[in-house]
Amino acid sequence: MRAQSHPMTAVVHVHIGAPKTGTTYLQARLRRNSICLREHGVHYPVGDQGSMFAAAVDLIDRPWAGQREAARGEWDRLLARVQGCEGSVLISQEILAAASQAQVARVMAGLRGSEVHLVYSARDLARQIPSEWQEGVKHAHLPSFAKFVEIVREARRSDPRLWFWRVQGLPDVLKRWACDLPASRVHLVTVPPAGAGRDVLWQRYCTALNIDPAWAPEPVEPENASIGAAEATLIRRLNHRLEGSDAVDHATYRRLVRQRTVHESLAHRPNMMPVTLSPETFEWAEEVAEEWIAWVKGAGIDVIGDLDDLRPVRPETGAHWVDPDQPRPGEMLDAALEMIEVLLGDAAAISREPLVPQRPGILTRIARKARSVRR
Repeated sequence: MRAQSHPMTAVVHVHIGAPKTGTTYLQARLRRNSICLREHGVHYPVGDQGSMFAAAVDLIDRPWAGQREAARGEWDRLLARVQGCEGSVLISQEILAAASQAQVARVMAGLRGSEVHLVYSARDLARQIPSEWQEGVKHAHLPSFAKFVEIVREARRSDPRLWFWRVQGLPDVLKRWACDLPASRVHLVTVPPAGAGRDVLWQRYCTALNIDPAWAPEPVEPENASIGAAEATLIRRLNHRLEGSDAVDHATYRRLVRQRTVHESLAHRPNMMPVTLSPETFEWAEEVAEEWIAWVKGAGIDVIGDLDDLRPVRPETGAHWVDPDQPRPGEMLDAALEMIEVLLGDAAAISREPLVPQRPGILTRIARKARSVRR
């Protein structure tokens, strides 16, 4: 472990993402073990809200599905909590990766007098692109997977405007965030390959944050699980149906679709068909990975893990690729029926009044169509 600074000088580790690199798990574990960590001089000052999301929304100044106004002033409140701590402090929120240079300067000014360490976690593009597309679908976005991949490939990766590259473009993010920090205080955590186990990533995070894993002994259940191609397509078609509708506002969508339907139900379905890059996209993803690896080596920053983890892993030779935009109708039918079952159960718990017949909705029509194809 790195040597601790003088006890009167706070050491602040700012973990800025990237999204979809185990950040939800990390934050849940830090929160679960915050009392134990504090006993070892490590503070995770989330405040009453239980997370640092609102503070990050305030800093990067984005609408974020109508949550911007409620977040005003949260970054300054987070800084006040940080400044009230002695010893080590952990800040962690993945959307911080999108901050502009001016916003980064605001962060560093607020932490003046502290020993600041930057932590950034990265995963190979063959997993990140499908994960970010699914996350977008869960936030009511509309593009198909093919269109999303096209947008990502054609967008500029240097000083980007596209959200994907604002948070996932490793060199660009670190150039914005680490310009005034010595390389020894910039820590890159690589996400291990699939199947490596969550403990491997947790150990790497602990190394980057300079904490002993024994200080956070209480485990947490994985959160924010992925969904398959059929489930994602179902939700995307629902998003198209709801576009421009006043019947479902942002808060209702978050509660009923993203949380209740996706996170609590569809994400737990067995044997889902994963969303993967097409074979022809892998070559481009490999080229980007080589650019990243060369940049990291040249920057001389601290790497925790293996740079080879950033290289996409191709499917086995001869493996059949399934277009995520064209899932099997039967799989969509099963997902739609499960979604209906969950929401009907919730409705029944709220009211026993008979339902008023209405024009068949999108879920009913999808189920009917899929049933006719299956026959």
